[in-house]
Amino acid sequence: MDEKHKSPSFGTGVTGAGDSLDKRKAANEKDETLTNRQGHPVKDNQNVRTVGNRGPTTLENYDFLEKVSHFDRERVPERVVHGRGAGAHGYFQSYGKVGDESISTYTRAKVFTNTEVQTPVFVRFSTVIHGTHSPETLRDPRGFAIKFYTEDGNWDLVGNNLKIFFIRDPLKFPDMVHAFKPDPVTNRQSMERFFDFVSQSPEATHMITFLFSPWGIPANYRTMQGSGVHAYRWINEEGKAVLVKYHWEPVQGIKNLTQKEADEIQSQNFNHATQDLYDAIKEGNYPEWELYVQIMEDHDHPELDFDPLDPTKLWYKDQYPWHKVGKMVLNKNPENYFAEVEQAAFGTGVLVDGLDFSDDKLLQGRTFSYSDTQRYRVGANYLQLPINAPKKRVATNQRDGQMTYQVDSPPSNNPHINYEPSVIGGLKEAEKKGKDHTPHVSGEVKGEAIDRPNNFGQAGETYRRLADWEKDELVSNLSSALADVHDAVREQMIMNVTEADADYGKRLKEAIHKERESMKDRQAQQVEGAKRDSQPSDPY
Repeated sequence: MDEKHKSPSFGTGVTGAGDSLDKRKAANEKDETLTNRQGHPVKDNQNVRTVGNRGPTTLENYDFLEKVSHFDRERVPERVVHGRGAGAHGYFQSYGKVGDESISTYTRAKVFTNTEVQTPVFVRFSTVIHGTHSPETLRDPRGFAIKFYTEDGNWDLVGNNLKIFFIRDPLKFPDMVHAFKPDPVTNRQSMERFFDFVSQSPEATHMITFLFSPWGIPANYRTMQGSGVHAYRWINEEGKAVLVKYHWEPVQGIKNLTQKEADEIQSQNFNHATQDLYDAIKEGNYPEWELYVQIMEDHDHPELDFDPLDPTKLWYKDQYPWHKVGKMVLNKNPENYFAEVEQAAFGTGVLVDGLDFSDDKLLQGRTFSYSDTQRYRVGANYLQLPINAPKKRVATNQRDGQMTYQVDSPPSNNPHINYEPSVIGGLKEAEKKGKDHTPHVSGEVKGEAIDRPNNFGQAGETYRRLADWEKDELVSNLSSALADVHDAVREQMIMNVTEADADYGKRLKEAIHKERESMKDRQAQQVEGAKRDSQPSDPY
């Protein structure tokens, strides 16, 4: 590279200038001296400049203006979903096998075939619907998102603790979230709004059966399962594909909470799951999960009574066994919550060679939405942030945009050429390794539901597989939530769960009736209690 293409080692070079480790200092500056963002030593951080010591304040208070204007902007928009989160760093190591077979039979992804490497990971756990500082005891699915910094670039596996979802079509996703979020007039979350949507979306009956059982409140992040939820594809060297589902099983065991237990914890500590994760890692009690996969041939499987791409359905173990393929260990806490956990940005479209999408409609809708959200929330250059940047060489022709920190151009590259193809320099395409997977697709373009919705079959099976105490908790939680909703919504929900299982519907109907009678008595007692027990006060 000739001299004119070299960047300066400091100053205005695109690689940036000094930071807190830079040895250059002003004459009145020590290692512990506070500076502003311009590098000026701050000589008074207690008082603004005023006319006299009472004011008014003068406009040229640069240190104050810089400090408060940055403070005014120090929050990025909250995630629409998965707002409340905690995270940790660690590693993943593949076992290299699927049962007795080499894992390369199914995928050429190096994160699985290279068993000698501990792939760095960052994991963000979260609650789905509730806000940034909401209690971690609320009934809600939990997010379980892993960023693998692989030797081939980043892979994001963005899932939940529960293995299924409410809906199967991405067109319904904004409506679902709107129904679950606060009322746009009162700003209160409402079970009536929640179940109004759910009752008219019968495919959600399965998810509701899990969510209102103890599985809806994991005890903490370390003792909950994780799942990719969707069917993905694995591609091998020959370009052949199989469908695959991912499941994380906590080595610590699985623990869930009853509603009463969650209420007791919330009254004392609404950050309990974040604290549990942080303290465990700090004390060297590193949480571990083993990764299991289920594998299915890649076609529509007419022998099943459901579509295997339907994310509201489970693949049962007795038909599609779980195979242990690797382990993840979390061994380092974040050093700064905002920089790492809040700015961490995931996307279901972030896949490496050997991994691919399936035709699952909801997965493909999420693949656009997630990365689009990150560009809005964190910015067009969110992938330049250390937490999101791959831990390998990056060389692109992408340029500019807000908060450009560096130019993704290698030192040997001619910086004048930011396009491809070019015969006078610039970046070149990579050599292909392995055959492409080229599925044949044909059919009429139409907006239709899938052929085998079977909205209630697995919901009933899940109910029947619950332990007796889990069934009791499910019916209790659902009846409490449905007791005070619109009659039409309540009746539709009873009909839906009855379709799933007759005993399920019968017990829910009876429990709702008892809850409604009890609710009337409690409300009357509360009104009288306020009159009876209140204390008079003198005016002030």
